[in-house]
Amino acid sequence: MERAIFAGGCFWCMIQPFDELEGVQSIFSGYTAGHTVDPTYEEVKSHTTGHTEAVEIIFDPEKISFEELLTIYWQQTDPTDAFGQFEDRGDNYRPVIFYFNEEQKQKAEASKAALQASGRFNDPIVTSIEPAQPFYLAEEEHQEYYKKHPENFARNHARRAAFLEDHWENTHA
Repeated sequence: MERAIFAGGCFWCMIQPFDELEGVQSIFSGYTAGHTVDPTYEEVKSHTTGHTEAVEIIFDPEKISFEELLTIYWQQTDPTDAFGQFEDRGDNYRPVIFYFNEEQKQKAEASKAALQASGRFNDPIVTSIEPAQPFYLAEEEHQEYYKKHPENFARNHARRAAFLEDHWENTHA
C-alpha cells in the first residue's frame, strides 16, 4: 500500500471523489503541515497552528496509480486559487499535493505542468507541491461527513460543484 495526501479546501468535499474507487483502501480527513502536534478542528480553523485541512488516501498502486489519483485531485479543485477553495478561504484551505518520495514529487510536478500547458485555465496553476509532513486525523464528526450530513454537504459543495462542472464537464477521471 502507498499513501497520498491532498489538500483542496474543506476536507469534507475531498473525501467523496476518492471514497469508492477500486484500489483505495481508506481515506481520512485530517490536518497537516502545521507547527503543533495533534491540533483540533477549532485550533486549525483559528489559523494559529499553520495546518492545512487535507485527506490521506491509502491505496493499492497495482489497482489505482498515483497518477490516476492526481487526475481526480485536479478535477476537485480550482488550481488557480492559492488562498483557499471556493467559499473556504484562508491558509488552512490552500491547495497542496504532498509527496512522500521523489517519484511522487516528479509525478505531481509533471501533472501540474501538463495542466498548465493544457490551456484549460487562463490563470497560472498555483497549487503547491510540498514534502509530506505528519498527518493528524480530524475528529470523528469530520470523517465521511458527506455520508453523515448529506444536506449540509450539498450546501457546502454547491459552489465547488458548479465550478467543477464549468471546467471539467467533458473530462472523465
